[in-house]
Amino acid sequence: MEKVRLNKYLASCGVCSRRDADKLIDAGVVFVNGKRAEAGMKAGSDDRVEVRGKRLAPPDEKVVLAYYKPLGVVCSERDAHAGRLVTKEIGYHKRVTYAGRLDKDSEGLLLLTNDGDLIDAMMRGKNGHEKEYMVKSDRKWEESALECMRAGVFLEELGQKTRPCEIERIGEKTLRIVLTQGLNRQIRRMCETQGYRVKSLKRTRVINIGLEQLKPGEYRELTGKEREELYRLCGLCDGK
Repeated sequence: MEKVRLNKYLASCGVCSRRDADKLIDAGVVFVNGKRAEAGMKAGSDDRVEVRGKRLAPPDEKVVLAYYKPLGVVCSERDAHAGRLVTKEIGYHKRVTYAGRLDKDSEGLLLLTNDGDLIDAMMRGKNGHEKEYMVKSDRKWEESALECMRAGVFLEELGQKTRPCEIERIGEKTLRIVLTQGLNRQIRRMCETQGYRVKSLKRTRVINIGLEQLKPGEYRELTGKEREELYRLCGLCDGK
C-alpha cells in the first residue's frame, strides 16, 4: 500500500471514518513506527501503525454487512458501562465498524464494514443519503403535527433545524419516516417537539439496502448488484 494520509490509512483499516481518525490522532492514541502521530502524517504498508497499542494493517478484502441490531445493543466499541456492544454481538471474523448509529432503545438495520472510504462517504451529511424508519408513537397523530415535521422543525437541544423529510401515515399511531440526515436521536426529538413520545423505532432501509428477512441479531454479507449499487450511490467504485 502506497503512503497515504494517516486518517485515510486508519479508515482503510476499518477503524473508523476519516473524521473520527483525526480525533484519535489528536487524542494521542495513534503511533507510527513507535512515535506519537501528528496531523498530516502519512503511512503505508511498510509502516508500523498502532492505535491504543494494537497494530493495524489494511484489510486485504473489503466486506459490507447488513445487520439487524436488536433492542438493548449499544453502538459503541469501547464503553465500560454498556452491557452489549454491537461489534461483540455480531461476532464477525473480521474487524468491522458501523456507519451511522442506532441508539440503545432502537432496532433495525445497521451497516458495518471494514472499508473506511465507504463509511466516510455514507457519513457525510451533505450527500443526503436516505434512511427509512417505522415509528410508533404513544397516541394518534394529528395531520398538523405531521406537516410541521415534514417541513422541518427546530431542535433546541441541538440548536439545529431538521431538513424537510418524507412522512407517511401507516396507522393511527404508526409512521414511515425517510430522513436524509442523521442528527442525534433525531426522530425522537422531532416527535417531542409536537408533544408525542416514540414507543418503538425500527430502521428498515439505509440508501438502497433493506432489512429484508433478517431477524434481530442476524446479518448477511452484501454481494453482487446490491453491493455495487451501494458503492455507486456513495460515489465509489466497488471495493473488492
